[in-house]
Amino acid sequence: MPLALLALAIGAFGIGTTEFVIMGLLPEVAADYGVSIPTAGYLVTGYALGVMFGAPLMTVLGTKISRKRMLMLLMGLFIVGNLLSAVAPVFGVMLIGRVVASLAHGAFFGIGSVVAADLVAPDKKAGAIAMMFTGLTVANVVGVPLGTLVGQSIGWRVTFAIVAALGVVGLAGIAKLVPDMPKPEGVRLRHEVAAFKNVQVLLAMAMTVLGFGGVFAAITYIAPMMTHAAGFAEGSVTWLLVLFGLGMVGGNLVGGRFADRALMPMLYVSLGALALVLALFTFTAHNKILAAVTITLIGALGFATVPPLQKRVLDQAHGAPTLASAVNIGAFNLGNALSAWLGGLVIAAGLGYTAPNWVGALLAAAALLLAVLSAALERRGTTPVPASVPLAEQRTVVHH
Repeated sequence: MPLALLALAIGAFGIGTTEFVIMGLLPEVAADYGVSIPTAGYLVTGYALGVMFGAPLMTVLGTKISRKRMLMLLMGLFIVGNLLSAVAPVFGVMLIGRVVASLAHGAFFGIGSVVAADLVAPDKKAGAIAMMFTGLTVANVVGVPLGTLVGQSIGWRVTFAIVAALGVVGLAGIAKLVPDMPKPEGVRLRHEVAAFKNVQVLLAMAMTVLGFGGVFAAITYIAPMMTHAAGFAEGSVTWLLVLFGLGMVGGNLVGGRFADRALMPMLYVSLGALALVLALFTFTAHNKILAAVTITLIGALGFATVPPLQKRVLDQAHGAPTLASAVNIGAFNLGNALSAWLGGLVIAAGLGYTAPNWVGALLAAAALLLAVLSAALERRGTTPVPASVPLAEQRTVVHH
């Protein structure tokens, strides 16, 4: 694998850390600004919305420049956002800093996926995408726990300053290691938008929303679920999330490896197993050991879907994949928001803290059905290449 993937992984590590570390620091931030915990929660919501809307916006703005230069600009935006968060005198400025940092998130992973895939041979594309996403998964094992510890011990502002420094390292790595690959000839914004006329692109994004939504239906409410149902102490939740992160790392690498060999079968297995494990979590959540094992499996199976889903979008978007790739990153966050809302509804309805697991299982099962439908349509050849994509850029879709 090229060294350029290391630079992309470092950037992904910083982005993953800043996205999730705020969850463990909400009490400290709320106390510092004199706001309630629910109000401080807007720092999480604002970031997720920034990713959703920022992914297509920043990608469209970057259509006129090279992908390497756009990646560098996005890391610059990430650095500015985290520095603003670190020095914010009032809560409103902190929220602006979070949104600024989030604008880089979707476009970085979207454009980064295209760059990573272009750096390697066709049979190693999913593995290259997985290598970049390893930075995001490792952030949940190392960056988030350490960032939380630093924030609670020294001060949350120090955490965000360190994350900004990680951004500087990522920026330097991209500048030094990522080759300045020319943009594909003949591809314009209208060609990027035309990719969304392809039903296979839309199906892949719907699988992303539902499949990853299944994961976060359970994980969003992991703290009350584990303390009330399994009987863990509150301090144990951090280590349970580390297990989840370890599962993510392993699943991401396995998903990337096997997606290059058999993409659709990999999706069938991972989504089917995810639906089953989430359903079982309703019962295993009442036993400490079984709950810990199940949480690790959810992380592994959930992230085993990421490289194949991202590669599926790249394959189906043909010669204009950049915007579709970035929007698919926003789809992950849409899945997170949707599943958290649905999970909250079933808890509020009095069905208990383990009820979101059934929501997650149903979402993952729905994603599996879409995968089967997508493959069936592809076999029948009912998904034409959008006519507005230049003939020179149309590539034969790889049948997996």
